[in-house]
Amino acid sequence: MITLKELAETLGVSISTVSKALNGSSEIGEKTIARVKEAAKEFNYKPNRVALSLKNSKTKTIGVIIPNILNHFFAKVLYGIERESAKQGYSIITCLSNENYEKELQSLELLANGSVDGFIMSISEETQKNNRTNHFQDILDQDIPILMFDRVAESITCDKVIIDDFQAAYNATNHLIKEGRQKIVLINNIEDLSVGKLRAKGCKQAIADAGHYKNDIIEIKIDQIKNLETDIDSLFKTHKAIDGIIAIDNLSGVIALNTAQKYGYTIPKDLSIIGFSDDNVLPFTNPKLSTVTQSSDSIGEASVQLLVKRIETKEALDVMTKTIDFSLNLRGTTL
Repeated sequence: MITLKELAETLGVSISTVSKALNGSSEIGEKTIARVKEAAKEFNYKPNRVALSLKNSKTKTIGVIIPNILNHFFAKVLYGIERESAKQGYSIITCLSNENYEKELQSLELLANGSVDGFIMSISEETQKNNRTNHFQDILDQDIPILMFDRVAESITCDKVIIDDFQAAYNATNHLIKEGRQKIVLINNIEDLSVGKLRAKGCKQAIADAGHYKNDIIEIKIDQIKNLETDIDSLFKTHKAIDGIIAIDNLSGVIALNTAQKYGYTIPKDLSIIGFSDDNVLPFTNPKLSTVTQSSDSIGEASVQLLVKRIETKEALDVMTKTIDFSLNLRGTTL
């Protein structure tokens, strides 16, 4: 039996057009309605009656798709989503993409079959790396709202919740410059992600705006987590005069600190380090790591609030992007 999506692909039209044509919508021309209905009969398309009834009555359930449950940031966002959903009278169904496009696609298609009223999600690494976004538009064309947080697709028109990653990295780098650091290194192992690109731009712009800083920023790109320790170790062997590090993920800063101490650096006298992280890494560092801290649970709460408002408001709402405040928490690895 053919699905609604497959029928739309066969006819070369959107899912929304097929759905409206099958329901005889006045928005669709008579010729198109006749063509769609004829194809539906030919391919034995049968609408999912359970899904239709659920869609009409609301399920009070939100589908949540996250890339990595072992990442403390996503775990804390999920905590915020669950807490706020319960407060709003909604349940959640959580799926993991494990940074994989196919798993992300399967989760969307599974839950879009009448199980949820909308989605909250952060895009998988594979999806962002390959710039594949058609599956998001397919869901939106079924009038199922999507809210994206943290990693978002700029080409998709939907609500989004983010922090200002550019400004956060700019402020962190600017602090090192104000300390008088003259050889700053950017450690980037998330360059394929939207947040990684924005943070790298913020670092570089801060360097460009600093008139008294004379060196180009040194950017170390690390493509796999398993290479973090060896690549950061090589960094210290190659660039012995470094005196500042911006680590734009939640693990590199810890490794950089441990490696610097192994090579005899006095922190922060010889070298200042700022990472991007929640407080979960702090018990494992001595001195305590200075970080850009994202309000993860606030991101989750705001995501639910925006999505529920869109689900429950009958009139059309303008698409919006909500920016959550970040903080630059200076601790023992900076002056």
